[in-house]
Amino acid sequence: MSLQPADFARSDHPVLDRLLKAAGQQRVQGVDLTLDRIERLLKRMASPHLKLPPVFHVAGTNGKGSTTAFLRAGLEASGHRVHMFTSPHLVRVNERIRVAGTLVSDEDFAEALAEVLKYNASQPLSFFEAITAAAFLLFAATPADATILEVGLGGRLDSTNVVPKPLVTGIASLSLDHVAILGPTLRHIAAEKAGIAKRGVPLVTQKYPAQIAGAVAEVAIPRGAKLMARGEAWDAAAYEGALGFRLLNVADAEPLKLPIPKLPGAHQLDNAALSVAMIRAQDALSVPDSALRSAMGWAQWPARLQRLTSGPLAAMLPAGSELWLDGGHNPAAGKVLAAHLAQGSALPAHLVMGLLPSKDFAGFIRSFPRGTRMTMVPIPGHPHVPPAELAALANTHGMKADTAGDVEAALAGVNGAGRVLICGSLHLAGEVLRVNGPLPV
Repeated sequence: MSLQPADFARSDHPVLDRLLKAAGQQRVQGVDLTLDRIERLLKRMASPHLKLPPVFHVAGTNGKGSTTAFLRAGLEASGHRVHMFTSPHLVRVNERIRVAGTLVSDEDFAEALAEVLKYNASQPLSFFEAITAAAFLLFAATPADATILEVGLGGRLDSTNVVPKPLVTGIASLSLDHVAILGPTLRHIAAEKAGIAKRGVPLVTQKYPAQIAGAVAEVAIPRGAKLMARGEAWDAAAYEGALGFRLLNVADAEPLKLPIPKLPGAHQLDNAALSVAMIRAQDALSVPDSALRSAMGWAQWPARLQRLTSGPLAAMLPAGSELWLDGGHNPAAGKVLAAHLAQGSALPAHLVMGLLPSKDFAGFIRSFPRGTRMTMVPIPGHPHVPPAELAALANTHGMKADTAGDVEAALAGVNGAGRVLICGSLHLAGEVLRVNGPLPV
């Protein structure tokens, strides 16, 4: 059953752009989760997913992308060459595939995607499946020490879940999102995410409420995974200006003291800690403590509480203002953003917001304090909730909301110095970075 529009990508490279369009027209539109199609395709392609360097596989509702960024930083700080597959992209589709540390070139991406479409032979295939298969081809053909795979949606039936024996699996925070696809409750969603569990492979998780932890265990334990839950197998906490990490129930495990992550937001301590726990759950790759310390400052993940200090959009704001960008779009992300806006600055908050109709936009708006100033905008090139509808809803919930025709107009309407946050959609965030910079690299 197709429940959402097809994934969206274009390229300035004419050959890659043509192939991207072709990949989006392989007779599967929207979200139709199954492993049957990609398993059939990969078998035709001589199974490149079986030839990958050791795999770190990450699922979760929020935080899985940041966790992959910390993983990459820790592994690369150790001198390892790392492949990475993430989604969605912000500005260029190439952002999804990093081959041995470098974003895939247009030419290499086009060559791999052409191979995928040739072997698929016009059989049903989703856009995400095509991109995943292209990434596997590229990763199998280039020497590296590790592979990081971010789940696209869910876990159990996600295209990345065809790797039979990853080195480590991990689940970041869990909250309600994509309920029409993954199920109506957190237990349903937790069970879907836990579907990445594999026999004999560590499954490292955050600490969840008892019912949610139970749902994860009900999937992971029968599969034979080595469940490593926070609070039982490992733990972490901020103290004395540092992030403390320790493995539990390990007699000779020394506590580890790490710098506070450079990525803004208290939630990034949890994502950083999960990455450390995943690295410590394996012994195939050597990662010294010094590399983990470096990772706290090296990790970058655009459009996640990213401060924009220069560029044409930043220059539009009154003197003394701050401009922030975040792709958060569900109520859990909204609470994180509200907490960040409430800390560290006396400047009044002003949100510029655009949201997709498939999201819990009412829940996202309600995450912020009553009286918050909001300007609702469209999301260029994507289906979105009409700004007037969002503004009316926000005002009903006690906000001070109006509309603007685009982000530029919204920023031009900011009166007086403020802490301005553009949020609600990664698609909107990508458009902001395209116009303002810096481009993700």
